Amino acid sequence: MAGTPMGLARLRLGIDALDDALLVCLAARRQLVAAVARVKQREGLPPRDAARERHIDARGQRLARRLGLPASLVRAQLALLVADGRALQGLAPDPGQGDRPPDAAKMAPAMTIPDAFPPARAWLRAIPPPARWAPLLRRLPPAWPGRALEPAVQHLLAAPLREGQLDFLAGRRLGITVSDLGIGWVFELRDGRLRATAEPAEATVRGRATDLMLLASRLEDADTLFFQRRLELTGDTELGLTARNLLDRLPWESVPLGVRILLHRGARLAREARDARRGEA
Repeated sequence: MAGTPMGLARLRLGIDALDDALLVCLAARRQLVAAVARVKQREGLPPRDAARERHIDARGQRLARRLGLPASLVRAQLALLVADGRALQGLAPDPGQGDRPPDAAKMAPAMTIPDAFPPARAWLRAIPPPARWAPLLRRLPPAWPGRALEPAVQHLLAAPLREGQLDFLAGRRLGITVSDLGIGWVFELRDGRLRATAEPAEATVRGRATDLMLLASRLEDADTLFFQRRLELTGDTELGLTARNLLDRLPWESVPLGVRILLHRGARLAREARDARRGEA
């Protein structure tokens, strides 16, 4: 990276963050496809759903037109995803439906680099704000957010849990609410494990997705976020402050490196996209 212009380095950092996000989304998609396969098997439904595959392609083409993406590029990418989903369900590849990567020569016109890119901030403004994801998240079963986050929280806090630093949470319930995504979690400590629960929280930290990501990645400190009222603590204030102070003292190095990188890059991208939408310098 020696001698790389600062502007180029920042653009590449943004590309890296988006690549990471794409892979995370791909992993989540594969888990959902596996769940669909189990439901089909349980309900006695045929594994192949040609109408659903056409629906995926049609939705992709509509979104491609709105985003100004080449139709052939979007169709090729979705075909690869459909082919992966078919493989996960034990189905044979279907010619023309993503059974092999598209011919690079045929893709060349779609992959031509334009003469001039829009300013970097224009690209950032194209990233949908968290509130745009809320309708999609509301379609998920209510228990899914907690189940998805529970293993991650357990893994991140494994060391303080083993050392008894979180014993004060035994039988208590802490909540996190992401206001612009319209989702939240409540956790309680039971049998030495932090578990998601449907019971109401005794203390809740509430904030927007970007601010919570900045807090989790240590790019901004809790005192600043609470002072600026970008985060709110409701309910049992003493319980919430005790938990917050303990988490603030946890060494950042104890978090797995891959998680730190993903949090840091994701939070920076979210902050820059938010600032771009606000027209900040």
